[in-house]
Amino acid sequence: MLEQIGSDLYKTWSDDQRRNEIGKLVSGYRSGLPLTILLQMATAIAGSPEDAREHLAAIIPAAERHLMVGRLKGEEQALAASFLM
Repeated sequence: MLEQIGSDLYKTWSDDQRRNEIGKLVSGYRSGLPLTILLQMATAIAGSPEDAREHLAAIIPAAERHLMVGRLKGEEQALAASFLM
């Protein structure tokens, strides 16, 4: 259900608007927002996991993405890697 929040509105946004909003979520993550929330909301805003991956890769430097994934274990690590690697 969380990934459905705002999906109709997000469809009307340009890629620049989507990237800007996902960038705000990345800032939130850096300030303590849980990674799962970042990934779910980025997917909702981008419209698909594939598009979310593209936006996240453009916003977050590769070294930081590797650190984000490396900090996790198990299923969380696999989920993060599927979006960030």
